[in-house]
Amino acid sequence: MKGRVPCAGLRNLLRALSFSVRCCSLHNHLQPVCLCSKTNPQKSHIPDCSGGTWARRTLPPGSILPWRCFSCKQEGTKILSKRKEESSITTSELLYKNLLKSEQENWNDVSARYKALTKGIKAKLEELHNKYTFSSGSPRIRFGENVYFEENGCIFLSKGDNVGEGNVDILFSTEDLGFSDAFIQRIRISRDQRYMAVGLKSENSEEATCIIMKLGRSPTVEKIIPNVFSFEWATSDVLYYTTQKNLKSQNVFMTTFANQKATKLVYTEKDARFFVDIYCTKDRRFLTINSNSKTTSEVWLVDCRHPLKLPALVQARTKGVIYHIEHRNDELYILTTYGEPAEYKLMKAPVATSGMENWQLVYALEKKTKLVDLEVFSDHCIMFLKNAGHLYLKVISFLSHSIWSIKLPTWACEFELESHPEHTTSTCYFQLSSPVHPPKCFAYSFKENNLIEQAVQEVPIITNCHTTRLLAKSKDETLVPITVFHNTNSKELRRKPLLVHVYGAYGIDLNMSFKEEKLMLIEEGWILAYCHVRGGGELGLGWHRDGCQHNKLKGLHDLKACITLLHELGFSQPKYTALAAASAGGVLAGALCNTDPELIRAVVLQAPFVDVLNTMMETHLPLTIEEQEEWGNPLADEKSMKYIKSYCPYQNIKPQCYPSVFITAYENDQRIPLTGVLQYVQKLRKAALDHASRTSEKGNWIPNVILDVQAKGSHCESSWEDSLNEEKSCTVEYQMLKVTILAIDFYIPHA
Repeated sequence: MKGRVPCAGLRNLLRALSFSVRCCSLHNHLQPVCLCSKTNPQKSHIPDCSGGTWARRTLPPGSILPWRCFSCKQEGTKILSKRKEESSITTSELLYKNLLKSEQENWNDVSARYKALTKGIKAKLEELHNKYTFSSGSPRIRFGENVYFEENGCIFLSKGDNVGEGNVDILFSTEDLGFSDAFIQRIRISRDQRYMAVGLKSENSEEATCIIMKLGRSPTVEKIIPNVFSFEWATSDVLYYTTQKNLKSQNVFMTTFANQKATKLVYTEKDARFFVDIYCTKDRRFLTINSNSKTTSEVWLVDCRHPLKLPALVQARTKGVIYHIEHRNDELYILTTYGEPAEYKLMKAPVATSGMENWQLVYALEKKTKLVDLEVFSDHCIMFLKNAGHLYLKVISFLSHSIWSIKLPTWACEFELESHPEHTTSTCYFQLSSPVHPPKCFAYSFKENNLIEQAVQEVPIITNCHTTRLLAKSKDETLVPITVFHNTNSKELRRKPLLVHVYGAYGIDLNMSFKEEKLMLIEEGWILAYCHVRGGGELGLGWHRDGCQHNKLKGLHDLKACITLLHELGFSQPKYTALAAASAGGVLAGALCNTDPELIRAVVLQAPFVDVLNTMMETHLPLTIEEQEEWGNPLADEKSMKYIKSYCPYQNIKPQCYPSVFITAYENDQRIPLTGVLQYVQKLRKAALDHASRTSEKGNWIPNVILDVQAKGSHCESSWEDSLNEEKSCTVEYQMLKVTILAIDFYIPHA
């Protein structure tokens, strides 16, 4: 499968909060149409189109350096003259190129040793993928009897769920249109099914391309729009979309496909901390223009009955208040953090008087509960919730005002909601999965109030894997959830290898979707553990707040407590334990290597964030300003500088016995520039060698630090085929985990 259709519902908006973007901060003070009773001057721009003239003020383009400085700025740093600055840049670029070349040569030498093993692992992963291909199919988009779905880079149309031969039409193919290197990220069908908008994304770019197809007996390409982030149909022939450049999404456009085709600028966000996304309400009554920072939201409504009119403001942005909008029967249903406690609540207000003073409470989440997604239907609202690692449903009846709670299978860790264009449907379809359980289709019937497991096709059932949920007591007595998977046939778990996963940032849950390589490890006797530390979102918004800015060390304490408990309970031991993390998860993983290296034997990092202090002092980079809400501002606050420095992985490397480290990084990564990773690897190797040179005891080992720099790929999600093509990296990672744990290869005896 080349890509998946993103799930529907407010989950997309929740995800947009974690998509960091920034630009120069500019303000204007237009007086747009407003639905709320009280408004403040807005940091946004809505051009006037009533007279047919559209004014557009563009923002100055921001510059992004492809590298970061190698040394951390110190207080009182002198400003270099232009000549000295240019000389410094030239020297840094040369150093960067030399380091990159050295690492590439080292990687080529390492990966060449495992050609035979690479072939075997690739074959095993392909076998597992093919075995579970059907059950991991993409969610369906339903319009009455018509069902749209994506498979292997193609979009199909079938009548009902019968996808047999002769009942399926192909509407779109990435290969036929010359986009063979891209995967399908988003699909939107116009309400009369005359047009289809498809979002394509390549592995080397953060930006997507939107292709508009005119459907019929012979579908044709109507328009191609580059650099798009999100898009929705307002009517059958009016599309709204946001553009993205340098990780910024701040402009909203409207394009029409009627007799008079035109494209107009509708909205511009001027605040550097905010990112703009578009969503269509379930009943297709409104499009919402959502402008979100990490902590604050503002929503504008586009009336789909009159899509050419100016957007209307729901509620002016209020610091610390996040809100998202759904619509039903002339009322707005508002998912918001407004009020105490500062967790998500479902509220409602009339469309005509949508100001915060008119919001009425419908339902408040229980303490330490994570709202994963919410869907509003004509007569019901369904919430997907998570508490202590368990997924369950809450169903609210708008007619009887009753609330039902439905348990989901205990093995379920992730869910994918299918699209429901018809808000009057009586059934909600979704998929459940875990790292070692392929997606299974389920349906909830509102009429019968029951959960149905859909056996669409015979697929293998995972029966040899046991799921255990634990609670570890952290340094401050806080209980931290852990999810553990292991083979039910495994004996003497203390002698089995353990792979620990951690993230703990931005209020985002650990990724626990199905992966073939995880199932392969289970079949070979590995134990997999997922530590839901503070800073993530597994226990609600408070769980994130308790692990960001000046609370970051709590996440590190949580991770240490989790690994210690696992060992105490007999799940492996330090010499058989490896730690895996990606992106911002590299902060906690790298910090643990510095503070408690004796707990683990190997570390696997993907595009890791390991130089927090230097990064947060480089305000010209695209993500720095907005992420001050996550990490703090070391330039403006000396306390923040000292605190970040206390845990920053790069800043705290010291001569000691480190675990082996395998890192995958990407040349085109806009979020984690390669220079910081190169710097980290060099400093880590030197510290390990310094420690070895100071201790000449018998049996002393030097850990191997390996960096795989991939020319293709970025921080984006890649397709299955792209992942499979990285089999060399996967092989070395697997071999490192397997052999380093046994301490016979990746640790080199000190001479």
